Amino acid sequence: MGRWAMRSRWNARKAVRAGTDSALDVLHPLLVLGRGAHRLAGWGLAWWTRTPRERRGPTLFAVAACGVLLWLLPYGPMLMGLGLLGTTAWYGRQSAAGPDGSRAAPTAVERARLQALYEALVPYFALEGDPHPEPLYAYDGGWERAFEEFVFRDGRISGLLLRYPPSFRDGELAARLRVERLLAAKTGRGREYRFCWDEECNLLEMTALEPLPTRIHAQPFVTAPGETVLGFTDGCEIHRTVPVHFLGEPAPRDVPPVMWRTGPRSTEQHLLAVGTPGSGTSSLLRSLALQALGRGEVLIVDGDGGGEFASFAARHGVLGVETTLPGALTALEWAARETERRLLSAGRARQRGENVPEDVRRPLWVLVDRPAALTHLARTEGRTDPQELLRMPLRHGRAAGVTVAVAEQFEGAEELGDAVLTFTRARVVLGAVSPEQVGGVLGEAPQTGPPLGVPPGRGFARLGHGPVLRLQVPATPDPQDETAGEAERNAVRELLPEPVRGPGPGPAQDRGGSGQSADVQLPAPPAGRAT
Repeated sequence: MGRWAMRSRWNARKAVRAGTDSALDVLHPLLVLGRGAHRLAGWGLAWWTRTPRERRGPTLFAVAACGVLLWLLPYGPMLMGLGLLGTTAWYGRQSAAGPDGSRAAPTAVERARLQALYEALVPYFALEGDPHPEPLYAYDGGWERAFEEFVFRDGRISGLLLRYPPSFRDGELAARLRVERLLAAKTGRGREYRFCWDEECNLLEMTALEPLPTRIHAQPFVTAPGETVLGFTDGCEIHRTVPVHFLGEPAPRDVPPVMWRTGPRSTEQHLLAVGTPGSGTSSLLRSLALQALGRGEVLIVDGDGGGEFASFAARHGVLGVETTLPGALTALEWAARETERRLLSAGRARQRGENVPEDVRRPLWVLVDRPAALTHLARTEGRTDPQELLRMPLRHGRAAGVTVAVAEQFEGAEELGDAVLTFTRARVVLGAVSPEQVGGVLGEAPQTGPPLGVPPGRGFARLGHGPVLRLQVPATPDPQDETAGEAERNAVRELLPEPVRGPGPGPAQDRGGSGQSADVQLPAPPAGRAT
């Protein structure tokens, strides 16, 4: 995907460059006159600013008098017009130091940086005993033949298009990663780069990326039915934007989202998020839960049992927040029966030529955090593996309107069952992990690497067989977490549904407000329609 995108961008740049050169040749006189008029206007404005007020009037009177005299003379207007045209063209001519429409020549410092980068690439691209009389990469060579394009920003290389020899093993991930690490280190640490390899043309494009926004908090996003915002990414990959409010900014800004689509026509109905400790996988599930509660019902299983989802307990639309192994088994057994009931109800309605019932069309979300811990407890106690109970919702969830989202850490990723790994086609990786780890989860290594000091919620996402996208999950902390920012916690509180019970004290509220998770009894399936 990246190779084809790079080739199209490379061909587009060549076509645009050729078209621009042709247009500049045709419009060169007009450009000269426009540039001269701009310089004369700037000179006049500067003169007007620095001239004292008592001298402006007499000077304008003298200029106007000269203009009247020229107007009265024979051929005066024509001579005045020719003089003004010649003056404009003179000031609009290209100076030796000015820009000429093409890429400016690099300075001595920039040439030194390019040469140092070229010499660092020689051990990776040079072929020992190369019979070519002028090899592309040699210890006594220059960068001019190898580097097709380059861009400097603030004295650092921010863009580079280089040509490498056909002998380089660009099909091996390890070889590509060695070159990418070298380029990132030599062009400036602390930034994130995108690398696009074109194996057919032997081209490598490197672009320094702007950091993704981290001041986006939980909020109602503008989405269509069946769409859920996983986070936000670069505008070069996503051409759609949504208005988003940033912390401390009154007006919203348009940001490209990573949109996850679920429903009967979705090809990525279920999601798997894997991350490092503190990377934000639980925050991602909280963000999904808040968005799902606007259109459906949510069942939450907290395998870690740390009370990360206690604020959702006993609220409208939340069927349960289970933290113990018996409660999780009961909840997932009910989810499997509910999935089967929905399938039978939808099938019978279609056989009778009727619309699918409303309770079947209403989305049901099953969010499971840290299932590996529950699997370990179930194996110790000799009970059913909770992940096996997810097989029915995972296999038939798209037809039944059931969506499953699973979050796990890399330490417990080996405990994930075959059903979870097989049916979760939407994947997310969070945290500072290596490209090999990202590729093991997403099925394809990213074209970018995480920078130093990865913020929470930062990672990569891939939907099905699509491209690997950079991802920044909106800040959705636990409202009871005192270490999180007060503004982010208030944003989550405002999105939580109303409690099921009134404002008076109750057992469910007491458990939810204590920072511990609460188990809420699940509603039984409708009588006569469950199997």
